[in-house]
Amino acid sequence: MTAITTPRFKESTDSLLRFAMRADAVLTGLAGVAGLPLAGWLAEISGTSTAFEYSMSAFFIAYGVVVLALAQLPSVRRVGLMLAIGNLLFTVASVVFVLADVFPLTITGIVLTLATGVYTLVFAELQYQGVRRMKR
Repeated sequence: MTAITTPRFKESTDSLLRFAMRADAVLTGLAGVAGLPLAGWLAEISGTSTAFEYSMSAFFIAYGVVVLALAQLPSVRRVGLMLAIGNLLFTVASVVFVLADVFPLTITGIVLTLATGVYTLVFAELQYQGVRRMKR
């Protein structure tokens, strides 16, 4: 008989970071999967183009797959910090996207874009807190 030993939850210092990474990966990937069949409709109600919506959906799926794989690494401290910074940059990019008037966004498009920014800001904070809680 083989026994499998895993570190106890209380002894693990990277559990919050791994949870935040996995949750971010799954939710973002699901948003990408949902966005593919809805790309035309999303473009119509938001004021973007169908090509843009397909591109963002593909990016979200790829991001989800990559981050899910990265969450499995033995050491996630550096990766987690980079993801937190990347999510923070995506938040800033969302605000700039709205202010720069790249597309003639509708009110719905503005709300959806800024909601995406809030989402990434929340995950940036969760991932940063996960890095801070890890033992050095």
